Amino acid sequence: MLKDDLKSLVTQIYKNLLEQIDEQKDATKEYVVEYFKEAADIISTIKNDDIHSIDQAKLTFINAYKEIATRSLSSYEHTSDRFEELAQMHKETLNECHQQQINLPVITEKFNDIQTHMTNEVKKANATISELTKQIKTLEETSNIDALTKVFNRRALTSYLDEICSQENITYEFHLLILDIDDFKKINDTYGHIAGDKILIFIANILKKTLRDGDKIFRYGGEEFIIVLNRIDSLHCKKITHRLLELIRGNKLIYKGQNINVTMSIGTTIYAHGDTPDTLVARADEALYRAKHNGKNQIHTELKNGI
Repeated sequence: MLKDDLKSLVTQIYKNLLEQIDEQKDATKEYVVEYFKEAADIISTIKNDDIHSIDQAKLTFINAYKEIATRSLSSYEHTSDRFEELAQMHKETLNECHQQQINLPVITEKFNDIQTHMTNEVKKANATISELTKQIKTLEETSNIDALTKVFNRRALTSYLDEICSQENITYEFHLLILDIDDFKKINDTYGHIAGDKILIFIANILKKTLRDGDKIFRYGGEEFIIVLNRIDSLHCKKITHRLLELIRGNKLIYKGQNINVTMSIGTTIYAHGDTPDTLVARADEALYRAKHNGKNQIHTELKNGI
């Protein structure tokens, strides 16, 4: 595990522990001891240099979206309770009107008071919504997981490739694949964007079920995915890539009673000494372009000159 990952994880554990203590009425020393025991168990399962297991451990302590949802629900419950109180005030005021002669100044004062309370509650609710929105945006900007497909996102890819390419001597092969859904715009135009999202999730699930634990899957953007196959030779890389093509075109997605046929084009390359993240991705992207140009639903490989 990198030093920065370790510091980030410990910071998250510390923050989460403080939040847990704040939420309890009677936090005890025994609770803190038990919490650290559980934290130690989680940390012991992390594999070194595996951003997947590190992220999973952090998510165990963060659980941030759940916390935000809980706070949001609590805020709206409070607002709802306040509006019930205000409604009761309305009712009592109207009863007073029936029971005695109408005193217009008093009635006006009471309704003005009610209006002030309602305005304040709406302002509080809007402030809470604004703050929660900011927190969700911050989580999305700092997360390494794509919210839709639940695979790694482009930020995680950049970090991962920077780390690998900065090594002076890599003693094992690793291959980089770019996968692009064929005619994705046409699918969106025909079936709608919800169908498009379901296809992205469908593809991501196939990739996760097919690849090994040590392989990395990233959503590169739009309808593109990047896969890094670690410690594998070219022959096995070719077999895996063809297997992915077969699974994707052989599985039909059913959406609103209609079968949607999906195919992908794949560009592949292999890391060569001196590659940067940009040169590596650019070469795979060139291979993808040729796969598309040659008819789609196929694989093309580009290698660095001299390999």
